[in-house]
Amino acid sequence: MIIPFIGLVIGLLAGWFVPVNIPAVYSTYVGVAILGALDSIFGGIAANLQKNFDFKIFISGFFGNAILAVIFVFIGDKLGIQLYLVVLFAFGNRVFLNFAIIRRIFIKNLPTKSKKKKYSLHKFNIAKF
Repeated sequence: MIIPFIGLVIGLLAGWFVPVNIPAVYSTYVGVAILGALDSIFGGIAANLQKNFDFKIFISGFFGNAILAVIFVFIGDKLGIQLYLVVLFAFGNRVFLNFAIIRRIFIKNLPTKSKKKKYSLHKFNIAKF
């Protein structure tokens, strides 16, 4: 679990301190590629929590989703159709679905208190009001 965290910190530091200027022409391509990669990351986290993570599937999905997203946007640009909206919807939807799976797993695994306090209306004398 520590290796992904170290990779995240290194990636954030590299992104913060290494100046990368992306021309405006390629901004849509980079955006959908990042969204495709994020879909794979959230899917990998969800698969890991469900105990069925496979590294080969993760890597193929990570690069495959990014490349497929860029190809769709490129084809859409050539045809004069805004296919990047389809890609944004598809991968954005999957990111939120995977996040919902992750959230449910975390909430289900939260420790619960064994003794719950029960309150009675008679204890507070609410009937007098």
